[in-house]
Amino acid sequence: MTMAQQRLSQPETVDPPLRPRLADQPSHFVLLEREVELEYKPQMLEALQRKVNTVAEEARATVPACPRCGLPMRYHDARPVTWLAHWGRLKASPARYRCSPCKQERRPLLDLLGVEPGRICGSLARRLGLLAAVAPYELAARLGQAAASYGEALSQYHADSRSEGASVEKAPAAVVLGVDGCTLGMQIRAHRRRRTGTEPLPPLPVIEQGHFREVKTGVLLLPSERVETSPGRRSVVRRFLVTCLGDADAIFRRLYAQLRELGWVDAHTVVVIVGDGAEWIWNRATMFVHRCEILDFWHALEHAWTFARLRYGADSVQADRWVHQIAEDLRAGKVQDVIAALKRLRPKSEQLRESLQSLIGYYSENAGRMRYDEYLRLGYGIGSGAVESAHKQVVHARLRQAGMRWSEAGARRLLALRLLLLNGDWALLDRLRMVSLT
Repeated sequence: MTMAQQRLSQPETVDPPLRPRLADQPSHFVLLEREVELEYKPQMLEALQRKVNTVAEEARATVPACPRCGLPMRYHDARPVTWLAHWGRLKASPARYRCSPCKQERRPLLDLLGVEPGRICGSLARRLGLLAAVAPYELAARLGQAAASYGEALSQYHADSRSEGASVEKAPAAVVLGVDGCTLGMQIRAHRRRRTGTEPLPPLPVIEQGHFREVKTGVLLLPSERVETSPGRRSVVRRFLVTCLGDADAIFRRLYAQLRELGWVDAHTVVVIVGDGAEWIWNRATMFVHRCEILDFWHALEHAWTFARLRYGADSVQADRWVHQIAEDLRAGKVQDVIAALKRLRPKSEQLRESLQSLIGYYSENAGRMRYDEYLRLGYGIGSGAVESAHKQVVHARLRQAGMRWSEAGARRLLALRLLLLNGDWALLDRLRMVSLT
């Protein structure tokens, strides 16, 4: 066991989070929709292919002119191509024309149809474009696939991904846990406004300053599933997100319960808690038997920058060099050497002395969480970017737009939907019964 691992008392048993009751299969109406889709989709594709073939025959009589010299282009070949549309993959053998002197090439049929070989085209491309405008491309692709096609086997489509590929027979040696939080603007009305007869709706009550609720997001990932996508840059293959409209105790209870549900924690698992220095994180990390607390590397440098800007100036080259050296020493695990060097400084002004003492106190208090060389060697990582990114995707991207105010019920439901989406569990929605509003 390394110095970064601390053994504490056994945490209290936390039951896995309650899940909504799932039906054995989707509702009867959804099954009818899928049945009609599967029955008529081949016919729709066949009808569309016939129309494409008709247009192709008409286009054969067209000999394009070179866009540069204006002379008729010469026939070259007619290789088969395909493209993906809403109803499936279409194919054609468009004639290709070339102008050798001008090195120009044209395929009149593809120009007429407005499609690109091997690409997603037509209305499907526009739908994906709309999704990509409001969601990351990978997520937009998954949404588009789910919305455009039911061609997958129903057993696969309705698989519960919480159990498929999630749990493991043996708990991993280490799991990384990160938490981030923010506040949501909340509505102060407890009930919806109701119109009485022909009278206009009563005005909305004034939203008082400071009427907010706390929402927190946690991310769970395995160090062994970090891959290097480029030199010095690593990406996560798989992660699981947890969120709640509640306090710090609530999110940690849910995180621990999620670890148990995944089978990612046992008596020997080291839980790596990466935090930005907030006391509420460290105070609740003690619930884990074996843990490794890591102060986010970039938050540690922010405190160094605060002192450097006061000492050398905001845009000083000296400040940049000084902080760069601090970063190199911290990354090498020389936190005690950094603290000793800071104590040898003799600032002249009272403001500088206070800033220096604050920096020394911060590093001294968190020295046990700043063994960055050891964390890197073990593959734990030293930054909280994963959880900050997850929190932005879960909360900021949808619930913290300008002027938004949420009812508690609305915020909880939308957070649950975003978790289903980002955790890859969206198919479970088909097996949840709709709640009556009457």
